[in-house]
Amino acid sequence: MLRGKTNPDICLLSICIIISQHASILASPIEYLKGVGPLRGDLLKKELSIYTFGDLLEHFPIRHIDKTKISRIADIHPDTEYIQVVGKLLFFETIGENRAKRLVAQLRDGSGSLELAWFQGISWVQKNLTLGVDYLVFGKVGFFNGKPQIVHPEIEAFVPTVAGAKTHLEPVYPSTEKLKARGFSGRQIGKLTQQLIAQIQPKDIVENLPQALTQRLQLLPRFQAVRATHFPTSIQEYEKAIHRLKFEEFFIAQVRLNLVRLQRHKSSRGVVFEKVGDLFNDFYNHHLPFQLTGAQKRVLKEIRTDTARGRQMNRLLQGDVGSGKTIVALLSMLLAADNGYQSCLMAPTEILAQQHYTGLSSLLKDMPVRIEILTGSTKTKKRREILAALADGSLHFIVGTHALIEDPVVFNNLGFVVVDEQHRFGVAQRAKLWQKAAVPPHVLVMTATPIPRTLAMTAYGDLDYSVMDELPPGRQPITTVHRFEQARASVMEFIRTEIEKGRQAYIIYPLIEESEKMSYEDLMQGYEQVKSFFPEPKYLISMVHGRQAPDLKEANMQRFVKGETNIMVSTTVIEVGVNVPNASVMVIESTEKFGLSQLHQLRGRVGRGSEKSFCILLTGSKVSKEGRERIKIMCATNDGFLIAEKDLELRGPGDIEGTRQSGALNFKLASIVNDKELLELAKKEAEALLDKDVDLVLPENLMLKHFLQQQKGKTGWSKIS
Repeated sequence: MLRGKTNPDICLLSICIIISQHASILASPIEYLKGVGPLRGDLLKKELSIYTFGDLLEHFPIRHIDKTKISRIADIHPDTEYIQVVGKLLFFETIGENRAKRLVAQLRDGSGSLELAWFQGISWVQKNLTLGVDYLVFGKVGFFNGKPQIVHPEIEAFVPTVAGAKTHLEPVYPSTEKLKARGFSGRQIGKLTQQLIAQIQPKDIVENLPQALTQRLQLLPRFQAVRATHFPTSIQEYEKAIHRLKFEEFFIAQVRLNLVRLQRHKSSRGVVFEKVGDLFNDFYNHHLPFQLTGAQKRVLKEIRTDTARGRQMNRLLQGDVGSGKTIVALLSMLLAADNGYQSCLMAPTEILAQQHYTGLSSLLKDMPVRIEILTGSTKTKKRREILAALADGSLHFIVGTHALIEDPVVFNNLGFVVVDEQHRFGVAQRAKLWQKAAVPPHVLVMTATPIPRTLAMTAYGDLDYSVMDELPPGRQPITTVHRFEQARASVMEFIRTEIEKGRQAYIIYPLIEESEKMSYEDLMQGYEQVKSFFPEPKYLISMVHGRQAPDLKEANMQRFVKGETNIMVSTTVIEVGVNVPNASVMVIESTEKFGLSQLHQLRGRVGRGSEKSFCILLTGSKVSKEGRERIKIMCATNDGFLIAEKDLELRGPGDIEGTRQSGALNFKLASIVNDKELLELAKKEAEALLDKDVDLVLPENLMLKHFLQQQKGKTGWSKIS
């Protein structure tokens, strides 16, 4: 026998052979499972994406019903969801005719009586029920005419010898209306799963976590955890099983994300910014409009370190509205210019690009650098000048929209790219910009949508990540109040007093779908109502919405930006990017129809100057519990990160704007909202494992490596481009 170092490739090959010998049952097409067949198989594929035995095994129950105890009928109260009781069947009768026909029965125990009802299968139920017999009944409790009732209960003759209750926790599986209509409810899925689990062995569900890790964290073996998540013998076993599988989901995700980031650091070539030169130092020392915050200095240091390494930077910079991201971007662009490289800033809309250009031009007016703007509306002669200057290197900075990615745009030496509100650009669009340089440029992506830490760890965990959580000095917090419709006149009067001080105001309507006729009519009615409070020519009003021609929309926005109109009546098209420091009032109509992050973004359109600003949340008299919660949070804090956390709790990650369209959040069991501590633990353990074995070549990590290779292509993490 040969002795010496173990060859990891041979070890991995051996593991793959062993796994392939046992994995065949889980790879079997679902139609081959007894009781499925081709027709049901097609339904499961279309409705639940269950293609194989393994997919069925990963279709986990949404909850379990505790059938380990019998309750008294008298214990039923308005909050009772499911109950199991034993009682004597006293009578049953058929009521109504045709479609309204139903079977009603009465069950009584020593404490009270319960009505049972059936609307389907009435003949079969009547044949199989016997008056005067004790029955074990289980079902979901409802109330009819104030009395408890179970519709379509599970019912069977009571056998005292087994001490009454069924001794298990029954899984409840998610199904669909189409499946239920074909007689394929969650219960039928449960029967199929039970049948499958009876066929498989521990060798069929191979371990994918290192043994030392599972032992140290006292995690159940993977086979036992999967089986007990479906059919636990106790609540305690279920809790251990679900803990193991949730940890596994987080851990695998964190290992994958860290590997993507480490691989990028290892292989991606980038231009080197060797020095901090005269342009950066001159601007920093003589032209900064205010002292940088600690957060801005920290982020600049991170960017300086990244750009000096010789690897491409892909950094996400998130900061609340008004946190000073643009100054950080400008200083980074000056750093690029000091090292002989051009920079570009790409924004999603022409008005936002124009604002960036105006702001940067003002800041750079005394600096020996040239900056231009390129958009769809740039005139032909000017466009030719700009393209020539970009190509010969005499143009240092270019600000623009999608026009920057067009083929005629050729850079002499592109080294730094800033993308504002990156989720508004497609991946292919951004990639075209990177390809305009021989060596990939450094990339700084900015977003004003605060991202909760747990979401950032999962959706953006493969990127380098900076947070700016301080506001520059001089900014006053925005006062936010809630007012009901009855107070509209006083709200309008308040706007009038602000206008008389020389200020401007926004009034925003919740036109979510621009094609919705009713919402459009609401906006037009609102516009007419505002005009009645603020008649022309004393007051001038701009209106902006998605149905307007782009030229008209742009013209109306610009009138407000230039102070030519007092009030902007708009839909959420102004949510990101309109910068009017003179605007001091934001009124949000039908506030209850907006999500928290959107409300915070809208509020961020005011408070951009040195004057005190106000946000008024206007609602009807009836507001849902969740709507009241959102309004309460908005009135209590201006902290975008706190608001983002609350939004995540209320709405879940799938609805948060800016979440990456990837597999990063496709967890079957784990929740980044409810399982934060487990996510933190998984992140820590994943980083520790990769610190010791970044290539996963140690024998104890080969099973994990094989599992990751099997999962390749099933998720969508990638670098920004």
